[in-house]
Amino acid sequence: MKLILLSGWGVDRRIWQTLSEHWPNTVDPSAVEWPGYGDAPALPTPTHIEALAERMASKLPSDAVWVGWSLGGLLATALLNHLPPPKALLLLGAGSRFCSDAESDGGVRSDELASFQCTFRRDPVATWRHFLRWQAQGEPNAREAHRQLRAQLGETPHADTDTLAQGLMWLETLDNRALLANPPCPIRRLAGAHDPLLPSSTRQQALRLEAAGHCPMLSQPAQLAARLAEQATRALQEPR
Repeated sequence: MKLILLSGWGVDRRIWQTLSEHWPNTVDPSAVEWPGYGDAPALPTPTHIEALAERMASKLPSDAVWVGWSLGGLLATALLNHLPPPKALLLLGAGSRFCSDAESDGGVRSDELASFQCTFRRDPVATWRHFLRWQAQGEPNAREAHRQLRAQLGETPHADTDTLAQGLMWLETLDNRALLANPPCPIRRLAGAHDPLLPSSTRQQALRLEAAGHCPMLSQPAQLAARLAEQATRALQEPR
């Protein structure tokens, strides 16, 4: 069973390294980079989803299960309209939209994202570092999770500023509610029970990972690998 692992905003494929020794023998995982991350050439900005689909077509085969984390989940869902659908899609720490509709629902509000974008324009690297701390907050040991992130990713993002700015624009604008209401493939959702970036309504719709936040690959890699393999297997058993 092939799994294609897709990372989120400001984070390259190294985030998945913690799972490498925990995958069941039935799983063949492959972490791929979005354009502009790692060694992958960036797309011109502003970027349209159609251009992203054209670049990612060879990296997102239809005979695999796609696993999209955070922004990677939003983008993978949006690409279902532009690429042959995979055997299944697993969304980890991702819903139909990034921003929450109601303050009482938790997650990230539109005004908070707008403020984050303004701060990013003034100082991209400092804002990226702040985001690493932010997304580690829901883990049982937030300080240790943040230390792991910094150890994995270094002091600067492995993506250029235009690519990161485009990612923030996608976080603001992508709305996959219609797609998720009538998906072209089985979709399973997983979310940390204490994910600070997800509205509570999104967490309630997902298989909850207890004692985890937005980065379960750091706090519970063995459990996450097992859950992803389990959910992928179950999704493949659903009628298409």
